Amino acid sequence: MVQGASLALAQALPPELASVWNASRLPQSSLSIVVDEADGPRMIGVNPQEPRNPASVMKLVSTWAGLSALGPEYTWRTTLMAQDGLQVDEQGTLKGPLYIKAGGDPFLTVPQLWDMLRELRLRGVKNLTEVIVDRSIFGNVTINPGDFDNAGDRPYNASPDAMMVGLGASRLVFQPDTQARKWIAIIDPPLPGVRVQGEVEWSTATCPGSPVVGTQIQPEAGGMVVRVSGKAAASCGEFSVYRLVHSQTEFFDKLFRSLWRDLGGTLARDIKAGRVPARAQAITWHDSQSLSDLIRLVNKQSNNVMARTILLTVGAEMNGPGATVATGERAVMNVLGRQGVNTAGWTVDNGSGLSRNARVTAGGMADMLKVAWRSNWMPEYISSFAISGVDGTVRSRLRDDEVQGRAHLKTGTLRDSRALAGYVLGASGKRYIVVMMVNDERSASARPFFDAVVKWLAVR
Repeated sequence: MVQGASLALAQALPPELASVWNASRLPQSSLSIVVDEADGPRMIGVNPQEPRNPASVMKLVSTWAGLSALGPEYTWRTTLMAQDGLQVDEQGTLKGPLYIKAGGDPFLTVPQLWDMLRELRLRGVKNLTEVIVDRSIFGNVTINPGDFDNAGDRPYNASPDAMMVGLGASRLVFQPDTQARKWIAIIDPPLPGVRVQGEVEWSTATCPGSPVVGTQIQPEAGGMVVRVSGKAAASCGEFSVYRLVHSQTEFFDKLFRSLWRDLGGTLARDIKAGRVPARAQAITWHDSQSLSDLIRLVNKQSNNVMARTILLTVGAEMNGPGATVATGERAVMNVLGRQGVNTAGWTVDNGSGLSRNARVTAGGMADMLKVAWRSNWMPEYISSFAISGVDGTVRSRLRDDEVQGRAHLKTGTLRDSRALAGYVLGASGKRYIVVMMVNDERSASARPFFDAVVKWLAVR
């Protein structure tokens, strides 16, 4: 079969690339590749209309749909509100509940939430009777973080949430105690009811790279315990890992209480879900970074939950509040359809690529990249891609002089899928569009071929 693949692919690939593909010993049927001149014809096309799982390359779809539908300056607003405006008695008690209108901000940080609560305190509010969080911009979008691969504590599996703060993740900071020759674990933010148990072994070896720490998150009476294990070299110095210790709702509730208490505030009753009444008035608010800024985090760092949130936002803006994965996917497909992108056989699913069901075609993806290349928002879009040998997910790849810095790429990796797509600047000054996907249990073997294609284009 490999020999047959060699003969067939030699008609579509130049000999130097065909030989690299043959060396992978992957079947022809597992590969889709399209190479186009950005302003010209197709150069290579192998299985261009075969639907394949693109893994995280799917983020190029959700971010392009968001950018082109919403515009680069789109922002998300989170608002603190009161039913009859700001009415505070002599003791600093806010009349009625504090309402929080969640806007679906993909990257609301802990300091930004603290700043909003500080603004509330500056306005004389000290005592809250209750807090009602309105997440109605999204529908029921909560997922079990462990469903995809049983790694429910890993941030890449985080559930989307309209009131997400800090991506819903806790930071475990490991500080070296050189005198006691041990690692001291600190959890940030220091939420009540969370404790760290176990030990990371101290090593005197040369630091081999980022330490690997095992974690298990388990409930216990009154809270959660984070059990840690592993070994780390003292020469690595202080390091951090991020884990999902709580659900998004629990994390926000505990964080809000902790920050409000630190600011000297009190909360008499619970934090619960509800709707903002029509006559409620804004007290203070926070506007996110622009969409064009945030898609840089999504694509360069391959952030799953932010990509999911952008897809849901497109759904909410195009179809109204209550967005779900289904309405978000439909909205994204409508955006691409209006642009003339051939999406036959596509399943965008949650927009992050963290899906066994997601499918795109190399030909359709190349169509989309060409539309983006010719659009007003081309600079904002391409600047969100990782730069070969420089940053993001390809910072340690393609570092040869002839290719470093010449390609803007998005990688995709799942158990049985590898993908790479983006733009390559050739030595001649021409720009090329490349889309490559391999779906096979041995798809990791495709990496040398992917890199060879990018280098081949960079020197043209």
